[in-house]
Amino acid sequence: MKNLLTDVAGVRVGHAEDAKVASGATAVIFDSPAIAAIDVRGGGPGTREDALLDLANTVERIDAIALSGGSAFGLDTGGGVQAWLAEQGRGHRVREALIPIVPGAILFDLLNGGDKAWGRFSPYRELGYAAAAAAGTDFALGSVGAGLGATTATFKGGLGSASALTPDGVKVAAIVAVNAVGSVTVGNGPWFWAAPFEVDGEFGGRGLPDKFTDDMLRMRIKGGPAASARENTTIGVVVTDAVLTKPQAKRLAMIAHTGFARAIYPVHAPTDGDVLFAAATCVKPIEPLVGLTELGTVAANVVARAIARGVYGATALPFAGAQPAWNDRFGEQRTPDMALFRRSQGAPSCRRQ
Repeated sequence: MKNLLTDVAGVRVGHAEDAKVASGATAVIFDSPAIAAIDVRGGGPGTREDALLDLANTVERIDAIALSGGSAFGLDTGGGVQAWLAEQGRGHRVREALIPIVPGAILFDLLNGGDKAWGRFSPYRELGYAAAAAAGTDFALGSVGAGLGATTATFKGGLGSASALTPDGVKVAAIVAVNAVGSVTVGNGPWFWAAPFEVDGEFGGRGLPDKFTDDMLRMRIKGGPAASARENTTIGVVVTDAVLTKPQAKRLAMIAHTGFARAIYPVHAPTDGDVLFAAATCVKPIEPLVGLTELGTVAANVVARAIARGVYGATALPFAGAQPAWNDRFGEQRTPDMALFRRSQGAPSCRRQ
């Protein structure tokens, strides 16, 4: 177990970034089509193919999920992932036609200091293609992929992942791009709200404060009174190797969304666009009531851990006035990845992490 989404066999992850734009994309690729559903809790979501995932609709399995910065422009990311899948001969067959099924979600990172004057077309379709092409079983966390330009109320946001086994040996893992209107830390201190669920010091091992003060519990939101819808969003995917139906995957997404509430304060606000996908590779049968409940319980913990790891692993963007990273104040000093931001102004970068 690498404590990554790819601990679930048959799942690969790739990132791509555009240095000039200070934004990026992440592709979650399923080697075989996976059962999937979606649960939306935020007040300002941006999604692709969410209607297809409705329980009343016909298609049950998907080929990939696209996560991206760029607000509504980032919805083009799914088209790039779809193009790569089509080249691989992947997709839902309708007689002679193959249509890759790629739901997706976006977060708002248009005000982070990067140059968003990209001309007629945004870079996100190319970023999606590059992320899919780079997908592998190892990938980086922090300020990478869809989390490159992310921020929170107090510290630089990022992309995190975590995994676990249920007592019955079922795997469940999550990947989350954290761009919340709220805070992932208690007050302005080093403690993560997700601390009770931390495993082996994976986000610093600071625990929780000895007591909570009124100031710690005061609402901290990005933008303060000027906060507006679509400026924030936490988006993610939880994957299991359990055998699930589409309605059971929906229930898993709903229970796992509890992890957002365990890790972000406040959460699911009118100015958030919080979205969580759930997918199942359908290898290990589980009991449909107690077994599914236990799976959801572990999944919620994994989601909370992934959120904290995304902020813990982030580095500040190299722009004047950029939001500090958690490690700038409380951890080992890290310098921004200047090589990333010196890459060419044209084609997006892609890395197999």
